[in-house]
Formats: sequence, structure tokens, C-alpha cells
Amino acid sequence: MSDPENTLHMDLTTGRVVIELFPDLAPKHVERVKMLAREHFYDGTPFHRVIEGFMAQGGDPTGTGTSGSSYPDLPSEFTTKKHFLRGTVGAARTANPHSANSQFYIMFAPAPHLDGQYTIWGQVVSGMEFIDKIKRGSGGGGTVTNPDKIVTVRVAADET
Repeated sequence: MSDPENTLHMDLTTGRVVIELFPDLAPKHVERVKMLAREHFYDGTPFHRVIEGFMAQGGDPTGTGTSGSSYPDLPSEFTTKKHFLRGTVGAARTANPHSANSQFYIMFAPAPHLDGQYTIWGQVVSGMEFIDKIKRGSGGGGTVTNPDKIVTVRVAADET
């Protein structure tokens, strides 16, 4: 079994997504995600930007893509040890490489152009079929009208 302290359970209306966290690659991002999960920050937040064949982005409580948690932004933790593949979870940010906060995205397909440019903090290890069912956005920006929402996100070690 995987390490429950470094495993997230993301429940969607369609099923459970299990995400393995990478504290060795992105310790600050993993610490933040676990802290926010333990505060139930992600519960009810939408997948506000979803682009077919690319990724599903969430983690903004306003659903606008312009907000995050009340905590300070994080410094980048880029790596070349892992690559953006199907199911990779990365930290969303602005053009400033040190602006990641609470937003994240889950890849539908490989995106090698992101390698070394964005922080990778996890990998979907089961339930990718539920990520595939997330409502897609329209237009080039992938903005979603009436987006699908996360039901809950929990650290596996905290579940009884």
C-alpha cells in the first residue's frame, strides 16, 4: 500500500480519484496541498478551466482562475526527474514562476512543453476515468460554464 500521509483522496460526483504525492520533488507544494485538504479548502471548488486533450484545472474557490488560499504564494519547485504525463498533477501559476498557491491541474495527456517550467506535486494512481468525465470548457481558454465540482479532498491518513 502507498504511504497514506502522502496520498490524497479526491472524491468527485462520479467517483474517487487517488493521487500519490511527491514530497521528495515538491516538499513545499505537498505540504500546502495537505494543509489545505485538512482545512477542507478544496471541498466544493470547481474545475473552472478544462481543455480537451490537455488538462483540468481547479483549486480556486472563486471559480475565476484568479484566486487562491489566504496563504502566501509558493516558490517554484521545478524538476526534470518527472515529466508531465497523463494523470500528472501540477501547480498552476501566473507568468511569475513563484506564484503557485492553491490551484492545480491534472493532465489528460502528456505535455512535454511544461517539463521544467511548472511544479509537479503528484500523480493520479487510480480514478483517472473520473477525471476524464469532467465537463470541458469552451473556446481556447477552456472556461467552463456550470463546472463540475470537487466533493471532498482528504489526506488518506486522516480517513477512518
